[in-house]
Amino acid sequence: MLNYCSFSIEPLSHAVGGVIRGLDLTQEVDSRVLRDIQNAWFRYLVLVFEGQELTPGQQLNFARQLGRVVQYPMAQGLPNYPEIVPVVKLPHERRNFGGVWHSDTTYLPHPPSGTLLLARELPPSGGDTQFANMYLAYDALSDQTKQVINKLIVIQSSAKPRVAKGRSEKVQIGARAGDTELTAEHPVVRVHPITGKRALYVNPAHSVRFTTMTSIESEQLLNTLFEHQINPAFTGSYRWKKGAMVLWDNRCVQHYPLNDYHGYKRVMHRITIA
Repeated sequence: MLNYCSFSIEPLSHAVGGVIRGLDLTQEVDSRVLRDIQNAWFRYLVLVFEGQELTPGQQLNFARQLGRVVQYPMAQGLPNYPEIVPVVKLPHERRNFGGVWHSDTTYLPHPPSGTLLLARELPPSGGDTQFANMYLAYDALSDQTKQVINKLIVIQSSAKPRVAKGRSEKVQIGARAGDTELTAEHPVVRVHPITGKRALYVNPAHSVRFTTMTSIESEQLLNTLFEHQINPAFTGSYRWKKGAMVLWDNRCVQHYPLNDYHGYKRVMHRITIA
């Protein structure tokens, strides 16, 4: 356990994540606490705040202390809090929202820095979220592979069939999204603007092909990277508790919500940070 000035933190796994103890986020945090949270975030990439029974307003206030809050482009938020998107799976449903390894909305020109997810209602078991450290994934590649991918740009799309179908079934599509495909181009290797570290920045949910290759030519290398980046040596998993809130760095982390709780309801409140 590592002690900061304002809280202690236990590693979630060897590769990624930390569980913060001793913070009450129902009140606005002061500048010293916020600095400790930010330093811990850049070190652990995923932060878990347990026991935070926050109102929507309190969750939104905390998110705004971390950065500028933006609306998710593919769904409508709560009636009085449009920035908070309810992510719900009902007992009769078989698909879950975002049920594939991914980084959030990489099909946007400026993807979010972070996501803040609060557990409102959980099944009696299952529904864990797995996380993968893309710094470690990049570092573990051979020098030859690094030389190839350091120069590549990848096209990211909102319309890859598996994720688009699951999303359309799970959320109420907002007027801004409609049936429009959103696409953006990003480096395959992203340099984090704060830490300066290199992270692998492709994901099976949104990465379509490289700009200098056809889809067929891109397929083999993309699939190799997809398989490599979820090596157990790079991953950790969180078993949710009601009232737990998780913050992850979308620039260097991928996540995967497990869909192993059919017959039960699960409700999460999600906020996106620009």
